[in-house]
Amino acid sequence: MVEQATQLKSLERNRLEPEDAQEALEHVQELLRRQHLVEELVHRQEAGDTRAPLVEALVHRQHDAELGALLEDLHPADIAFILESLPKEDRQAVWQLVRPERAGEILLEVADWVRESLISTMDQEELVAATENLEADELADLAPDLPPEVVAEVQKGLTDEERARLTEVMSYPEDSVGAIMDFEMVRVRNDVTLEVVLRYLRRLQELPDHTDQIFVVDRHDKLMGSLAINRLIVSDPDTQVVDVMETEILTLAPLDEADEAAAAFERYDLVSAPVVDAVGRLIGRVTVNEVVDVIREASDEQALSKAGLQEEDIFAPIPQAIRNRAPWLLVNLCTASTAAFVASRFEDTVGHIVILAFLMSIVAGIGGNSGNQTMTLIIRALAVGRINSANVGKLVRRELEIALTVGLGGGAVAALFAWAISGRYSLGLVMMSAMVLNLLVGACIGMLVPLTRSRFGKDPAIGSSVLLTFATDTMGFFIFLGLATLFLL
Repeated sequence: MVEQATQLKSLERNRLEPEDAQEALEHVQELLRRQHLVEELVHRQEAGDTRAPLVEALVHRQHDAELGALLEDLHPADIAFILESLPKEDRQAVWQLVRPERAGEILLEVADWVRESLISTMDQEELVAATENLEADELADLAPDLPPEVVAEVQKGLTDEERARLTEVMSYPEDSVGAIMDFEMVRVRNDVTLEVVLRYLRRLQELPDHTDQIFVVDRHDKLMGSLAINRLIVSDPDTQVVDVMETEILTLAPLDEADEAAAAFERYDLVSAPVVDAVGRLIGRVTVNEVVDVIREASDEQALSKAGLQEEDIFAPIPQAIRNRAPWLLVNLCTASTAAFVASRFEDTVGHIVILAFLMSIVAGIGGNSGNQTMTLIIRALAVGRINSANVGKLVRRELEIALTVGLGGGAVAALFAWAISGRYSLGLVMMSAMVLNLLVGACIGMLVPLTRSRFGKDPAIGSSVLLTFATDTMGFFIFLGLATLFLL
């Protein structure tokens, strides 16, 4: 018990708070800075100084020892955070100091773009040493990034059961429940007493992580229900499992979408959920830690997609970054040029009423901001499955009514502003009308683009903001200057 307590304290010490992780990163950066400084000073020594290489080697070993000791006390997730925050050269220097037996856990934690760069620097023996102690589901997460010969070598050290599990997990699509399910779980029969279950649990070295329920199966491993841990503890030990187990439980299929499973976890506040095959046989479970990863990845992808970006290393080479960012920036250039062209068609109008040049940006900007609000809500609702054919019509009417109401209210304020600075009430009316119409345009585009892309199986967030800006700028200029041409000249 004392040894277990010591291990738990050590584990808690290794897991840092966000502020502590930032401090650890700064400490690593300072050590690397000092090391680079010493190397630079040594290189400045005279070429004939035979002591310079010796001094450099001694200082380098001292810094490596200090840095290695720091990494040894950190949780794999915190080391992953540090690696993701370092330039490529420093990242490789830190990675060389990680013990091989810890490398696999860290590779599971780092982002995909960092994992690829780290694996590319490791030889086959290092990769085998890093992955040979991983569970089948963990190895399956890394397998797509590992050389085939490494996966084959690691498989040789697995039991037949583990090898079968690995093959099964790797057979499922990346974004499916089967790809994230865990095989470590506790299962019991329904015809035993709770006392038998408790004795069985005591014989286990430890319970699998996030064990909130024990799965009840028959002799063919078909799922019959679940026994909550809290129910097990408070119930009479002589009670049979069948009398206290829950039979109405949420189950997942291995081919279910991972994001749908994440939505179910969020909706029902689940900690774990069983995964069953087509005949009802229990084959695994999904836990909340895997669901959190799915939600985080989906959130990151959505944030990047809205800007037309793909995931990239923040310290990636400039040419690679340009290839990632340039396409949608070129699209944005084309759309901005179109908006400018529309505005140029009303050169005479602007020449007669110069103040229009200052006011038209307000019309375009308000329409874009309003449309972006609508688009964000639509993308969020699509992500959690709240929009379907039955309610999409009501949603469209609702957003148009909101846009109309906000447009009338905001337009009235803008009209007063335009009247105050120009002294022309007619300009105020044109300003109000243009704002109302452009807010309706923004609402329509903010709904139409993500809904259309989702309808055709595309990511609703990709490029949506660019298309929205194009529509609200172009139509805002056209509506405002068009109305001004008709009623003010």
